[in-house]
Amino acid sequence: MQLPLKNAAFHTDVLPDRRDGHQPPERALGRVIACDGSRATILSAVSTGNWLAGDAWAIGRMVSINLGSSRIVALVYKLQAVNDAWSESEENPIRVEVEFLGEVLENAEGKLRFQSGISTFPPIGAIAHRIRAGDLALVHDLGDRSGVEIGHITQDASIPATVSIPDMLSRHFALVGTTGVGKSSAVSLLLRRAVAVRPRLRVLILDPHNEYASAFPDLALTIDGESLDLPFWMFKQDELADVVFRGRAPLEDEPDILREVVSAARARYRMPSSQDLARDLGSSLLKRPLDLGGSRQSVDTPQQAGPADAATPYRIKDVFTVIDELVGLHEQRWPRTALRSLKVRVGSLHADPRYRFMFGRANMYETVAPILSQVFRIPMHGRPITAFQLGGLPAEVVNAVASVLSRLAFDLASASQGACEILVLCEEAHRYVPSDISRGFAPTRQALARIAKEGRKYGAYLGIVTQRPGELDPTILSQCSTIFAMRLANERDQQIIRSAISDASASTINFLSSIGNREAIAFGEGVATTMRMRFAELKPHELPAMGARGGEVAGRYEPTLDDMVRRMGT
Repeated sequence: MQLPLKNAAFHTDVLPDRRDGHQPPERALGRVIACDGSRATILSAVSTGNWLAGDAWAIGRMVSINLGSSRIVALVYKLQAVNDAWSESEENPIRVEVEFLGEVLENAEGKLRFQSGISTFPPIGAIAHRIRAGDLALVHDLGDRSGVEIGHITQDASIPATVSIPDMLSRHFALVGTTGVGKSSAVSLLLRRAVAVRPRLRVLILDPHNEYASAFPDLALTIDGESLDLPFWMFKQDELADVVFRGRAPLEDEPDILREVVSAARARYRMPSSQDLARDLGSSLLKRPLDLGGSRQSVDTPQQAGPADAATPYRIKDVFTVIDELVGLHEQRWPRTALRSLKVRVGSLHADPRYRFMFGRANMYETVAPILSQVFRIPMHGRPITAFQLGGLPAEVVNAVASVLSRLAFDLASASQGACEILVLCEEAHRYVPSDISRGFAPTRQALARIAKEGRKYGAYLGIVTQRPGELDPTILSQCSTIFAMRLANERDQQIIRSAISDASASTINFLSSIGNREAIAFGEGVATTMRMRFAELKPHELPAMGARGGEVAGRYEPTLDDMVRRMGT
């Protein structure tokens, strides 16, 4: 069969546009033989050892189709030989399937620009070329938006991969990929770039594997189970109940008793002293089980506190005292069995050394200000990142702690009125917001969902990192407008990412299972167009390490923090 495909047969007025002197002068690769509106088929030919086989026709590479006044940019997603037999001596015809990404247009002044989508479809016989280096750079150019370099384009290492940090943060982002592909290193790189260009940004990393302490020796404070202070009185009712009952089914009345007892303990804390309490109330206290210690209030709404309503302090000894008083009442409101069971549960927690972060120094603090100062780096002292090591906490309390921290992040950002931007980076996010709503911990899901849905207007941002996007709540993922998809082997995970991509380059996801380490398919608001890129390498001292621990940095707070605490209602 005579093939009209040899390089000498292609006649075109397109200039060679060589990227280096070793490449052949002819850039024509083949001709369009079919077009369906979003995709096209190109007929070409390759021979054994031909430079075309390795340089142009490769899955995931971009080519251009010249229309004279414009050039269509297309992505190669499938290759197929026309004949079953392969000739070693002659060129072999191949069919190349491409997907349209957009077009490069030139205005009257000769200025080029790239736009997504195409206005003119290629006619049958249109010539496909190796894409010009300038066009490839133009495709990934952010235009008027400022961007930071996070690596390079896989197709051409001379072209930087850039991302708009403001767009990536304000509309939230996700990074997904299976174990061992370099997710943690990519996260570390993105966070370094983010804090470099956003001076008001604080980053809270929920780190279940204790791996980020070593990644930011110069930028982060590390908080682990030993250095953590998160008083029990900062926990809302459902968060505290999750800790107290720890996955074991409570007796029928225990949750209601806990609610009433905590409400009474909060009320007693606001009393001047126990002597004044006895003088003012006398024995009437024991006669009013529904009004212990003062006016009847919700456990989570003391004094109509507001967003941070669970942050009014109370003493654990008052909890025990109230329970004892309820046990001693002549007219029993609650079964004594349930009261004693609750006292044993709370007492065992109070005595457990693993829970010292909740009970050990709880009554050293009378406001949330010192806690917020440490966790959210106010002031920063040059360290805007907090690596919160959840791996050292008891497994049964991790969800509740994540809920408290996420809730406080949102409240602080909104109370600061834009002065304090906070990014909550949630590693292994599928643990906290699983796709099955019957699993996980509802308050944590609600706190993260609140950041995802409302956080943008207050300066509260969400970063999602997971190796199993198929197990992640799709509502949370849909709120992430920039996604970095690294290698994913599971078909369900790939399908989730495929459904999230909104532009014309959905075929890019088809080879997610085979891209290399440190490679990613990036798409969404933070990038110019869908790109296959490779993250830059970090220096050895900037790499995450499993189980690493970092040093503490002393924190103090300024009057501006007090203002924010007052706005939070405490």
